[in-house]
Amino acid sequence: MTAFNANDRAQLEAFRDRYQPTFDVDGMLGFRNQTGGFRLLRWEPSDVGTAQALLQEAGSETVARIKVAMHAGKPLALDIEAVERPADLRIPRLGETAAITALAERADAAAKHDAFSGVLLVARGDKVLLQRAWGLADRAANVPVTLETKFRLGSMNKMFTAVAVLQLVQAGKLSLDGSVGDYLPGYPNAEITKVTVRQLLTHAGGTGDIFGPEFEAHRLELRTHDDYVRLYGARGPEHAPGKDYRYSNYGYVLLGDIIEHVSGQSYYDYVDQHVFAPAGMHDSGSLPEAVDVPGRAHAYTRKDASSPWIDAAATLPWRGTAAGGGYSTAGDLLKFARALRAGTLLPPALLAEATRRQTPWYGYGFMAGEHNGVTGYGHGGGSEGMNAAFEVFPAQGIVLIGLANIDPPVIERLVDYYTTRMPLANAPVAAH
Repeated sequence: MTAFNANDRAQLEAFRDRYQPTFDVDGMLGFRNQTGGFRLLRWEPSDVGTAQALLQEAGSETVARIKVAMHAGKPLALDIEAVERPADLRIPRLGETAAITALAERADAAAKHDAFSGVLLVARGDKVLLQRAWGLADRAANVPVTLETKFRLGSMNKMFTAVAVLQLVQAGKLSLDGSVGDYLPGYPNAEITKVTVRQLLTHAGGTGDIFGPEFEAHRLELRTHDDYVRLYGARGPEHAPGKDYRYSNYGYVLLGDIIEHVSGQSYYDYVDQHVFAPAGMHDSGSLPEAVDVPGRAHAYTRKDASSPWIDAAATLPWRGTAAGGGYSTAGDLLKFARALRAGTLLPPALLAEATRRQTPWYGYGFMAGEHNGVTGYGHGGGSEGMNAAFEVFPAQGIVLIGLANIDPPVIERLVDYYTTRMPLANAPVAAH
């Protein structure tokens, strides 16, 4: 842990050489830059030959459990995973005004150190409690972020894809238990043709990812969902469909292709007409990166916290897909939340199915369950130059939206900071 916190390659390489030949030094250095390091919260009971402790990220309040096992004749086994903060270590809840003020001050501090550029929005019911912008949308031209700035969403688009799929299910044009083979005749891999729509929605199909060397080699050639199928379609499943849950961007690309084949429209036209338009989301879309979209923020990335921000255009896909990559504003995402609540996009019973856990951590296109002691649903997104979060907490009537045009995990940290402090019961609305 000393070597990790020091962010020292030589120390980490020495640890690898002595204890764990397969230790990924580059990956661990990237993890260190993301977390800022860890501090010890407490040791936990462990078996003989093992050690276990609770840690907290230096740059946030995220809690992790580290497990180390040492047995004669075997390499050291090391595992670190994020966990819920134990009840006895929970941070005291604040009143509504104090929680909103604390969040704004946290964002102010991050922006002051050039570690946040984006928008935060918190609403309860019909009341907006916080709506502010920080940083620059275009650093070269010194253009500030505003509440109207459009941000790339990353994987948050999966919610729109899931709503589109469920609308087609409601219309009788799709079945959750229908298969890839039913809707994409001639799909190249026979095993993948057996994967169901339900399994694609819940990341249970074993359909794998799209990112890696193949994507990098063909990034600007991948322009349609069919293009992705031509590149990845011969690939077999990572696991038997329905036997495991592994986050799959390619599974959502397949859902986009299915939407196109079933509806007779392009994925983009279907979502524009049946999701964005009914919700009043007029500042949302997925136009290609080569199109000059008014108000779309530039994306910025950096190697580590001591490096300068640089334009991330060279990392972006030609166009977003059903798996992610579109853009929106905080205001439009609030409209999306309200349209879901009002039954404008899906019947309430179908929304309830989509936003409850179908797997240990996911519904149909929505992450679902309890986090920081609050039950809700939503989705995040993040890659070079983009970070986004959309969280709905029905019992509290709270919608929390965070958007940034810089690398993760700044939005996750701000969301965690607020959700650990937000009141669990409704309080009088306070202006901010």
